Amino acid sequence: MYFFNPIYFIIVLPAMLFAFYAQAAVSSAVSRASKLRSSRGLTGREVAEQILAAGGLSDVRVERTRGGRGLGDHYDPRSRTIRLSPQIFDRPSVAAMGIAAHEAGHALQHARGYTFLLVRNGLFPVVQFASGLAFPLFIAGLIFASTSRLGLGLMDLGIVLFFAAVVFQIITLPVEYNASSRAVAALGDLGLVAGEETVAARRVLNAAALTYVAATAAALAQLLYLLVLRGRRD
Repeated sequence: MYFFNPIYFIIVLPAMLFAFYAQAAVSSAVSRASKLRSSRGLTGREVAEQILAAGGLSDVRVERTRGGRGLGDHYDPRSRTIRLSPQIFDRPSVAAMGIAAHEAGHALQHARGYTFLLVRNGLFPVVQFASGLAFPLFIAGLIFASTSRLGLGLMDLGIVLFFAAVVFQIITLPVEYNASSRAVAALGDLGLVAGEETVAARRVLNAAALTYVAATAAALAQLLYLLVLRGRRD
């Protein structure tokens, strides 16, 4: 009933296609940069550590994850730890350098009190809870809307909770782009990349950032679809 409405495909399909394109772009960029070896022989771990040292962040650790599924490469602000997958932590490729530098960029944001990062970190537990309830509440409301005013109320509550998730996605955009900007600047300022390496690293970071734009577009499309369904119940 929710997904087989033609309106769903009209509103959401373009965003889904954009998401597929963004994922393909990042896969292609990472694949190419993974084949390009660092001219200085630096692994992702060493790049992250050098950027942290240059930024005066001696209290941030760089750890290798066990790989597999999970959060993947990320910066944990609670423990002040950068966690890198084995293929990023151990390999001296330009892809590993770019991704490690990006995570180090998040650590720099945290240390410098970057506003959007602090807001996102504060919203995360609330949004995680809200997003898990948004669709079940909305669909329950959709089912009972024709027989009870409570159904309309559940739909409205689901929309409000999903709107919080959309706001979180929007706030994430400047956080990710700023981290990538810091990464590119640090790689260049410290002389960790040069020439073709710089281009490849920037391509990886730009493609990765595009996936967040696609995620935001998908969230906005979903929100619009919820609003359309709610409006047809009035």
